[in-house]
Amino acid sequence: MEFGRPTRAEVLAAAGKVVPDIIAPNLKVLFCGVNPGLYSGATGHHFAYPGNRFWKALYQAGFTARLFSPFEESKLLTFGYGIVNLVARATASEAALTKKELVAGGKTLVQKVRRFKPESVAILGIGAYQMAFFTPKAKVGPQEKLINHTRIWVLPNPSGLNANYLLPDLVEEMKKLRLVAETK
Repeated sequence: MEFGRPTRAEVLAAAGKVVPDIIAPNLKVLFCGVNPGLYSGATGHHFAYPGNRFWKALYQAGFTARLFSPFEESKLLTFGYGIVNLVARATASEAALTKKELVAGGKTLVQKVRRFKPESVAILGIGAYQMAFFTPKAKVGPQEKLINHTRIWVLPNPSGLNANYLLPDLVEEMKKLRLVAETK
């Protein structure tokens, strides 16, 4: 991979690869993506595709003082933030995931939350959350359900393919979470 940009062949070969969790005990917010895309699988870093809006939204919502790159993801731990995925395997799109995988991923996420005890977990994808946690009427925002004492938030998927939420909308939803996370 030259200068951190994978070749087309490397991206295509990334199907099924896993991006390691960025996690530690007692985080303020544990961000949970649906699953890595092929570009992230090829680079080994979360939200790595240049069109993904996660890093921009994180910065613009005030979680970080500057724009971070996916290659700096481990620095989030120093601010009390982490990143995991509902489903570990990289795919070309979320549509390649099965309901069984999402439900199993929800169970795995619950285990991680119980073990690491973040104050909040933010799941970045309403459809994946609805399926994984059997909550078909859930909306973006804070959820009534808790995992032990951990608040659950649902945020829009930051993928550039998500036309339902533009970057300013995603930032606004992330700001709401940040304001609550900072008050604790």
